Amino acid sequence: MSAIDTTVNKTGDTLPGFLFALAAYVLWGFLPIYMKALAHIPPVEVIPHRVIWSVPIAGAVLIATGRTADLMRALATPRMIGMAALAAALVSLNWGIYVWAIGSGHALDAALGYYINPLFSIFLGAVLLGERLSRAQWAAIALAALAVLILTLEAGRLPVVALALTLTWGCYAFLKRRLPIGPNQGFMLEVLLLTPPALAYMVWLGLTGQGHFLMGSTFDTAMLLGCGLVTAVPLILYANGAKGLTLSTIAIMQYIAPTMIFLTAVFIFGEPFDTIRAVTFALIWAALVIYSAAMLPRRRPVD
Repeated sequence: MSAIDTTVNKTGDTLPGFLFALAAYVLWGFLPIYMKALAHIPPVEVIPHRVIWSVPIAGAVLIATGRTADLMRALATPRMIGMAALAAALVSLNWGIYVWAIGSGHALDAALGYYINPLFSIFLGAVLLGERLSRAQWAAIALAALAVLILTLEAGRLPVVALALTLTWGCYAFLKRRLPIGPNQGFMLEVLLLTPPALAYMVWLGLTGQGHFLMGSTFDTAMLLGCGLVTAVPLILYANGAKGLTLSTIAIMQYIAPTMIFLTAVFIFGEPFDTIRAVTFALIWAALVIYSAAMLPRRRPVD
């Protein structure tokens, strides 16, 4: 999933922007099926492959768009590196939780986490930036909090997976929006910073005979190689699509992926959807309707 970028178009929606963003969200929606096929591989092994094989893809995009100079300037700026390192740590943690959730039968929790995420983002804006929220926004946040409370009381514990995904991605998005570099360059900087530990871990797995890459089946090797594509391509599509869309359009489109994850969890993975979950998701959907309805008057038609 991706955060709303502050460089999005504020004058109106464009058709190319809409199609790029739509492609990104649909690809994110299908991602659980891909990750489910890797469920037999530990998440701590999958994440390094998402990092390493994203580098050539992100690098090719920067070369094609002539943005390599931006990356070099960022690498020479300690403050930029520090912010990017924190963002990289958050996104890698989010990826790890997500991969584990899909593989261990918690795809519904993942969907819930990403449904809550936009509401958590506006809450962060109010708490950390002093942004004033409308009554509709406060009502949406209250409904989401009620949903979490119901799940907590029913299970006797917090919905850890959903909240962990919400917190890691929400904080990553908050930090990412303040990183003074373009989204493609920022993603390349993040995966570059993650590459040394990822490579070191892959080498250790190989030396100890615990890895699946080139040591397991051809299918495992191909799927691990493909982690770069399924990680980098949606992010790059989104980064380019967001430039041609208004904030309100992206705020509504971002529900496509968690809805697809929800449907996949229930109808493909066969995860249980009991009465408590039905009530919880109903509250979240109601919150999102309230949140989205408040933004609709500001939308403009796609050109």
